[in-house]
Formats: sequence, C-alpha cells, structure tokens
Amino acid sequence: MGAAVSVPASSANLGPGFDSFGLALSLHNVFEAEVADEWSVTIEGVGAQTLSTGSDNVVVRSMMRAFSEAGAPELAASVRCVNRIPTGSGLGSSSAAIVGGLLLGQELAGVRFPDERLLELAAKIEGHPDNVAAALFGGFTVCWRGERGVRHARFEPARGLAVVAVPAERELATQVARALLPDAVSHDDASYNVAHAGLLAASIAAGRPELFGDALSDRLHEPYRAQAVGDLNAVAAVLRDSGAAGVALSGAGPTVIGLVAGDTDRAAHDLAREVAARAASRIRSLGGRRAPEALAIDRWGARLM
Repeated sequence: MGAAVSVPASSANLGPGFDSFGLALSLHNVFEAEVADEWSVTIEGVGAQTLSTGSDNVVVRSMMRAFSEAGAPELAASVRCVNRIPTGSGLGSSSAAIVGGLLLGQELAGVRFPDERLLELAAKIEGHPDNVAAALFGGFTVCWRGERGVRHARFEPARGLAVVAVPAERELATQVARALLPDAVSHDDASYNVAHAGLLAASIAAGRPELFGDALSDRLHEPYRAQAVGDLNAVAAVLRDSGAAGVALSGAGPTVIGLVAGDTDRAAHDLAREVAARAASRIRSLGGRRAPEALAIDRWGARLM
C-alpha cells in the first residue's frame, strides 16, 4: 500500500502579514511512502546530503503524528522525498515536509482528518500556521488563533499574479531570525502594519498591483531581520528597478521576493521571467545569491498524486 503527494513552496508574512499571511508558489516537493516493517528514508534533490534520514526527519515525525492521531501508532513506512524547495530559505521547505508527512500518514492509515484538524496538527509541529496553511490549501491564506484554536481563510488571488524569488546561497534558521525581533513594538508601528496588512490582502484578492509597493511595507519584522539579511535593501532595489510591483522578505528570509502582475496568469509568469532575467546580472554582482527564479501562484495546494 503506497501513496504520493505533491506540496508547494510558500512565502509567508509578505511584508506586514507577520505570522498570518501565506502565498503558495509553483515550486514543489514530492513525497512518497509505502507501509513497511520499519522506517526508512531516501532523499533526492535539495538536502540529499544534509537532511536527516533517521527518525527525526520532518516527514517521518509528521507521519508518526498522523498515525498516532489515527489510532495506529504501530505503523511504519518507507519514505522517498524528492525535494526542489531550498532549505532554510524562507520558502516553506519544513512546512512542505510537515504537510506531506501528515497527508501521507492519513492516507496510509486510511483516515481523513478535517481541514482545520490538519492545519492544527501542522501548526503544532511547525510552531506557526502561515506557511503550512498556504501549503495545504494553496492560493492566498490568512491565519489567526481563536477560541477554537488555529483558524484560516483561503482567498483566491486575482488572476495575473506571479513572483520572482531570489534565494540566498546560505541558509537562515527561523529561530535565529525570530530571536532578532523585539519583545514589544510601538502603537504607531502596530497601527502602521494593521493598515498595510489590510491593504495587501485587499490588493491581492482584488488584483490591484499598483498598491503592492505600499502594501508590502512592514515595521514588525523586516527592519530587525535585515541585521541577518544584510543585502535585503540592495536585492529589493534590484527587483524594483527590474519591474517588480512590490518587494518583501519571504518568511524569515533570506529569500527576497518581488510580486509581478500581468493581464493573465500566463502573462504575469512571462513578465516574471523577464524581471528575473533583467535582475540576474545585478544580483550576481552582489554575491551570495542564487539566480532569480520566476514562479507562478499555486492555486491548488497539496495534492495526492
């Protein structure tokens, strides 16, 4: 008995949407598993030489959690990971692994968890819900915590939106980036982010790219994380000069993304390729960055194959 699932990358925060906003992107990891007598893991692609193949592997831990939740903790599996999402980059590689493990676990255990339960389980493993929600449900997601735990709302992004992602050659651990944040912020900064987060959510849903430049502005995390992403402003300037409508740190970084808009999804993706090509030489001259990559919006989320 086996199963396979494809899970998209995701960009969280998106400027002012700290720990709340997520956008699914067309870069996917594929996870496969079969019930076995004991656990085993093989990894291909990104992280093949560095990620754990033991019981602490994120996909394995997530499958174990799903098996336990399903009342079948005795199950084990042979797992194969084919990874394309860069690790430690702010593009949701750990969230993809968590979502992939939970979905494989429920499939092999023969159960179906409600969406909100899947989100709750994934958020507990990850520590926050923004990336896992986008990976699970695709499109643009907003997360919050209420009396019933972690909640989410999914919104269909307007057509004609794409992303240019500029990953760094080095990784940045989320714990390191989070440790740079202050324990408290001013009312002015909080008010600033409330306004800009509302503007960003509305502009993504309504297709108002002329607002992206202002809407992606943030005061809660990017100014502090710039200490660990020293070229943030330089990369952002290159993306803007190359045609991006707005720029933000992706997740905790160090990837920087630019939002690009066109009349249709295809036109936006074509324009994103042009922006990436225009930016490539200047990004290369900065050093420490991988080539810019044009990505479409993933509108489906994690899917069984």
